[in-house]
Amino acid sequence: MSAIALLSHRRGEQVVAWRNTGPVSLDTFLHEVEQVAERLPQHSFVFNLCTDRYHFLVTFCAALLRGQTSLLPPNHAEPALAQLQAAYPDAYAVTDQPMRTAGLKIFPFPALLNTEGHYREIPAIAADQIAAIAFTSGSTGQPMAHPKTWGALVMEAALAASRLEIGPGCHFLGTVPPQHMYGLVFTLMLPLRHGGAIHAGQPLFPADIRLALEALPAPRVLVTTPLHLRICLEQQIELPPLALMLSAAAPLSSELAQRAETAFNTPLMEIYGCTETGAIATRRTASEADWSPLSGITLSSDDGGPSWVKGGHIQTPTALQDVIEITTDESRFRLAGRSADMLKIAGKRASLGDLNRQLNRIPGVRDGVFFAPDEAPGKAVRLSALVVAPELSEQEIIAALRHAIDPAFLPRPLYKVDELPRSATGKLPREHLRLLIAGLQEARS
Repeated sequence: MSAIALLSHRRGEQVVAWRNTGPVSLDTFLHEVEQVAERLPQHSFVFNLCTDRYHFLVTFCAALLRGQTSLLPPNHAEPALAQLQAAYPDAYAVTDQPMRTAGLKIFPFPALLNTEGHYREIPAIAADQIAAIAFTSGSTGQPMAHPKTWGALVMEAALAASRLEIGPGCHFLGTVPPQHMYGLVFTLMLPLRHGGAIHAGQPLFPADIRLALEALPAPRVLVTTPLHLRICLEQQIELPPLALMLSAAAPLSSELAQRAETAFNTPLMEIYGCTETGAIATRRTASEADWSPLSGITLSSDDGGPSWVKGGHIQTPTALQDVIEITTDESRFRLAGRSADMLKIAGKRASLGDLNRQLNRIPGVRDGVFFAPDEAPGKAVRLSALVVAPELSEQEIIAALRHAIDPAFLPRPLYKVDELPRSATGKLPREHLRLLIAGLQEARS
C-alpha cells in the first residue's frame, strides 16, 4: 500500500496559508495540525463545517492523520445534517461557528498554542485511504455518497496543475466554500500539493474580494464562479494583477468570460466536472466552445444512452448527467445539455440550459432562470421563469425572448424578482426555486 506526502512544501519557513494575522509557515501549520489531531474525538467520520478555510484545512489534515473520513454535505442546514447523521451514526462535527444540531456531537475548533518548532517529517497518507465523502442530492432528494481516496484527490490536483500550468509559489483566493468539491480541489489540494498558499477567507462581495487579493503576494489565482464574476463586473471593481482566474459550479457564457478577461486582464479558465467525478475538463471559454479532457481522461457517448467518463483520477467508469457530443478528432467534446433538462413541448425539443443562456443574454437581465415542473422530462409542460431585471418590464423581457427562442418555450408566467436563491457556489437548488414560485403564484392569484 503506497503512501503520499500530505503536502509538497519542503522548507520550514515556506508559507502555507495567509490569515488576517499574517502568513502561516510550514512549521506552524504542521504543528497546528498535530495539535488538532491529538484532540479530535475517536470516531470514523467527521463533518468538517469550518467556515475559515485555514481551520477547514487544519481539520481536514488532522482527520487524515487520525484515519478519519471528512463528510462534505451539500449544505449545512440542520435537516441535511440530520439526514446524513442517520446514515453515519459514528460521525461528529468540527465547527468554528456556534451551532446546534439535535443528536450531533459538536467539537469546537480548538484554540491553538502559538508555539514555534521545526517539523521533523512531512506526514504521508495511504493512497487508498478514504479522505472525504462528497454528497449530492438525487431526484429523490436522498443524499448520494461519492467517496474520494487520498490518492485520487492528489492525482486530480496534479492533472489540474499540469493543464493550468500552475507551479510553486501561487497564492489562491476562493469565493467558494471548501466543502464543495470544486473548492476542496482548487483552493486546498492544488496549493497543498504544488507549493502554493491559501487565503483563509471566503469573500463574497466585490470590495471584499479586492481587499483579500490585495493582501496576497503575486502571483495570485482567483477561484470563483460566474455569479461572483458578474457582480464584480457590474460594480466595475478593480482587482490587483492576477495570474489566472478559474470558474466552475455554474455555466459560464462566452460573453461573460470575454468581459471578465478584458476587465481583469488575465486568462479565465472554466472547469467542467461534477461531485461524482471531480474535475474532468477545461476550456478558455472566452475563445473556445469545446472542452479538453484532463490528461488520461476519456469520454464516450452512446446514442440515446448516458455519457461515460473514465481514466485519470476517476477510479471506476462513471455515468454523467450531461449529454456530450464528441468532436471529429475525438480529443475534445461539447456539452449538449443535461439529460434531465431536455424538454419536449408541442413536438419541439429544447434544453433548460440553452433557454437559460438565451434569457441571460438579454441586455438588462442581471440574472434569470427557467423552471419546469417535476413532470417535465419528455412531457408537455408549462414553463415558468424568474428574472432579475430592475430596468425591464415583464413584457419587454417576453418580447426579447420571442426573438431568441421558439414560442412554445416562452415562460407562462414570468416573474420579476429582486434576486434568485443561489447557494454560496452560485447554484440554484430546485426545491428553493419551487417554493419561491409557489409563493409568487399564490401572491399573484
